[in-house]
Amino acid sequence: MTLPAFLLAALGEIAGCFAFWHVVRLGGSPWWLMAGIASLAAFAYALTFVEAEAAGRAFAAYGGIYILSSLLWMWSVEGVLPDRWDATGAVLCLAGAAVIVFGPRG
Repeated sequence: MTLPAFLLAALGEIAGCFAFWHVVRLGGSPWWLMAGIASLAAFAYALTFVEAEAAGRAFAAYGGIYILSSLLWMWSVEGVLPDRWDATGAVLCLAGAAVIVFGPRG
């Protein structure tokens, strides 16, 4: 259940933040904020389904998925192709998330 929860959380967080970006930076209608708030609430709710003994660990591990998902959003929604530095950073962050998730615990 962890990976689907992370993916749903990423979609909710990115869509919610983009709604605010759209209003503030691109001059979009304030009605976008309603969808943004709902998306951010869905993001927070999705993270409650992550199997982890501590919320902080779940949030930290989610960071790697969020970064990769943000780059995919940039590419698919905003039409900006990630460069090699984006890809390298995403790989490093996913490696860090894997250490958090799969590291041996006492």
